Amino acid sequence: MIKFAPSILSADFLKLGEDVKSACDCGADYLHFDVMDGMFVPNISFGQCVLKAVSALSTIPCDVHLMIEGPERYIEQFAESGARVITVHAEATKHLQRLLSQIRSCGCLAGVALNPATNPEVLRYVLGDFDLALVMTVNPGFGGQKMLPAAVRKIADIRKMLDEAEVTSEIEVDGGVSLSTYKAMANNGATLLVAGSAFYGSPDRKAFGREIRKG
Repeated sequence: MIKFAPSILSADFLKLGEDVKSACDCGADYLHFDVMDGMFVPNISFGQCVLKAVSALSTIPCDVHLMIEGPERYIEQFAESGARVITVHAEATKHLQRLLSQIRSCGCLAGVALNPATNPEVLRYVLGDFDLALVMTVNPGFGGQKMLPAAVRKIADIRKMLDEAEVTSEIEVDGGVSLSTYKAMANNGATLLVAGSAFYGSPDRKAFGREIRKG
């Protein structure tokens, strides 16, 4: 069964509490929380204060995706604000293994995110140091984008790498996840799918969640 995580980047912020509850009630495994700083990506979203409020409402773990420069500066703050998973971009730090260790030392699961053009070989030398690999199937920064088809091959390449090394880390996919794309992602080895606009724009969110979980 595939796990899935609604992304509150696509929620209605005038009804954020209701949309958090909707995500929790639809069978989701995580609540995805996209943090953007306007530097690593060309957009600004939200930070620790919003996470603290959301995590207090959520009945499922908060999966925090840091799309920021120098993420090592803020790991402790996000952990203290309610993150249970913290994912950082390999492209955003000079010392990836040290950063992953920092995340785990705060009691959180550690994730590594890769932009569409980033070679998945960057994961090979930190195998065992991360709990999930996040494959971006769109260029990060904005919700509602279409999946880049070449990214599906990357999912398969990472699946092969993990299996050969006998590493059980999740493969998370973020970007362009919809009812028309999720099967290709799952069939190539994804185990956790992030859905933003497709989930919050669905007329039946519970049915959406059930379908995604089938894989």
